[in-house]
Amino acid sequence: MKLSARNQLKGKITNIQEGAVNGIVTIDIGGGNIISSTISMNAIRELGLHAGKEAYAIIKATSVMVGVD
Repeated sequence: MKLSARNQLKGKITNIQEGAVNGIVTIDIGGGNIISSTISMNAIRELGLHAGKEAYAIIKATSVMVGVD
């Protein structure tokens, strides 16, 4: 698989919080860093995602916002 996104972080799925339409997939990318993503339950099923499976967090964004109190 080739992608234009340059931020591809390999890790292991640690948890999937299932909802009615979407699920939250949590990926441990090492070094104490965790990334979570909300994707459709259809995508979770089609990709065969489950805890313990290796997966990539692929980040493609045109902007990143930062906020402080």
